[in-house]
Amino acid sequence: MPRTDFNDLMWFQIVAEARSFTNAAARIGVAQSTLSHTIKRLETRMGIRLLTRTTRSVAPTEAGERLLRVLGPRLAEIEEEIAALTAFREKPSGSIRITLSDHALETVVWPKLEPVLSAYPDIRVELSIDAGFRDIVEDGFDAGVRLGESVEKDMIAVRIGPDWRMVAVAAPAYVAAHGAPEHPRDLVGHDCVNMRHETRGGLYAWEFEKNGEALRVRVDGQLTFNNSYAMLDAALSGHGIAFVPSSMADPRIAAGELVLMLDDWSPFFDGYFLYYPSRRQNLPAFRLILDALRHRGT
Repeated sequence: MPRTDFNDLMWFQIVAEARSFTNAAARIGVAQSTLSHTIKRLETRMGIRLLTRTTRSVAPTEAGERLLRVLGPRLAEIEEEIAALTAFREKPSGSIRITLSDHALETVVWPKLEPVLSAYPDIRVELSIDAGFRDIVEDGFDAGVRLGESVEKDMIAVRIGPDWRMVAVAAPAYVAAHGAPEHPRDLVGHDCVNMRHETRGGLYAWEFEKNGEALRVRVDGQLTFNNSYAMLDAALSGHGIAFVPSSMADPRIAAGELVLMLDDWSPFFDGYFLYYPSRRQNLPAFRLILDALRHRGT
């Protein structure tokens, strides 16, 4: 059999993992017809069908799954070694992909990352804003940012921010009209702004704790978002009680635009952590980003 082109194998891996020629072509940056022709050429050269194609989806055949299992770790090793060569350059370079929430980006990551980008122009960073949880290995990310309690056990996790808490807030006009809850259970009688988990699909149950008593309250209301900033805006406009990070609400509370409720029921919990597979730590650009984001507070 003629020698297989290395790019053909990489393109097959991307299509097989994306399960879509359209998405894979966009990621690679080629026309869909070019990508389809390349995969057909690979299948012809190998004499086996690697992908099953329908009008709506693409899936690896049994042979394709076997090839994918073999390719994954080997292509990753090659990419790591190539990226590690940047250590011989005067300045680190390369691309880093990170998935994180908008709140993590604005409060922790961006303030620390921006000076690094100015000092190291050869480092490229892609930040994907997601409210849900992503599989960083399957989705091709180098790292992700989550709260400490949500990080998978098989990942390396490094604290990048302080502990913080969620707080219940509402506009003064809402409190004047409907009163303020004295206990988390009282929230069921209020119009609350809900948060939907993108990954899990369900509504977030608000979490409270006081004197060792933990409560999870499922609230109801007219509005549901998957974004904390939108929830805060809704509360500011008088549409109900929102449960948002204290760092977002504190300036508005200080300005008298929001009223803090159930303060003694809002405990602190683990802040944001950067998590990643162990193989990423040897890349110079990644080590630089990691060191810049690392939390150095008490």
